[in-house]
Amino acid sequence: MSETIQTDRADRKRITGIVTNRSGDKTIKVTYFYKIPHPIYQKEIKRKTVLHAHDEDNACKIGDKVELMETRPISKLKRWRVVRIIEAAPTAAA
Repeated sequence: MSETIQTDRADRKRITGIVTNRSGDKTIKVTYFYKIPHPIYQKEIKRKTVLHAHDEDNACKIGDKVELMETRPISKLKRWRVVRIIEAAPTAAA
């Protein structure tokens, strides 16, 4: 008797960040900002991480706020995919 254990997609990490670059077809770079306490002084320090994400529809533009989900490796650097665009970038009115 063999049992299979299913994991939900809800168990995958989700991150919110800003699109900073469109580096090729179906690929975006997302900057994720966070704060950590300094190890000695305990003052909050700003940090950032740049993630490569898969954008299947090429819908994201620079400046958009997006939600990413962890996924299987898609390429050498891409380990995340776009779940949804939370807020579109402001556009200049002519």
